[in-house]
Amino acid sequence: MRVVRALSAALLTLGVAAGPAAADASPSPSQDEASAPTRAGTSFRTATEIEQGQRATASGSTGDYLYWSFPADTGQRPTVEATVKLPETHALQTWQIDVYDGLRRRQACQYGAQTRTAEADTSSVKLACVLRTVRAWSEPWANDPLPGTYYVRLTATGVATADLGLPVGSEIQVDSKDIGGSAAVDGSLAQPLVPGIASKPEEERDDAAVLAGLEPEDGWTSGWWSDRWVWTAIGGVLAALAGVGGYALTRGTGRPSRVPPGT
Repeated sequence: MRVVRALSAALLTLGVAAGPAAADASPSPSQDEASAPTRAGTSFRTATEIEQGQRATASGSTGDYLYWSFPADTGQRPTVEATVKLPETHALQTWQIDVYDGLRRRQACQYGAQTRTAEADTSSVKLACVLRTVRAWSEPWANDPLPGTYYVRLTATGVATADLGLPVGSEIQVDSKDIGGSAAVDGSLAQPLVPGIASKPEEERDDAAVLAGLEPEDGWTSGWWSDRWVWTAIGGVLAALAGVGGYALTRGTGRPSRVPPGT
């Protein structure tokens, strides 16, 4: 029974430790709106960097390509939301957001209104794209999301010639849900897919990159930790308790008193 009590105490300790671990995995708080970017890039190389939770704005013209970039780490499921403010008078327009990873591979949306058509004289249109969970590692032939820089491209795909060049306003925000150990995989990347990180010498390769400077608030984890470790430990303790309990139930009470020794 002393062994059972000791194992029970260890299980309780692991359960308490799992609580703070889950709390620490919550999304980072929103950034100060005053420091949010007010412009967008016109290509992958000039994409405006934004933090997750930060609402960025930009002005442009109908027909322009607007680009932003943001960091996404292992275990996160990013959600990109965009709002386009249209001119007072316009014809039928179709707007679309596309998301690309650090290798500039287009990533499919799990769900969300990635493309929407605005009727004539509609004041605004809202778009959304929920990506798949970012994995720590993937096969070279797969198109799985991997940790690194992600690019968002906003543009109108169906515009009347008379509407080209009309001024529009845009808002964009990226938030993530931390999926946790359920999405954990064995293996990790040597470096996150951040543009320019491979062009720096090894001794200078700290946290910043040449072409992209943003990273997650707690740095790149690259899959070295997940709450799967906690639940694996809890499973091991439960298995030990089951073994001790089974032994206690099956070992019996020893030699009956009516049986003489040596028989």
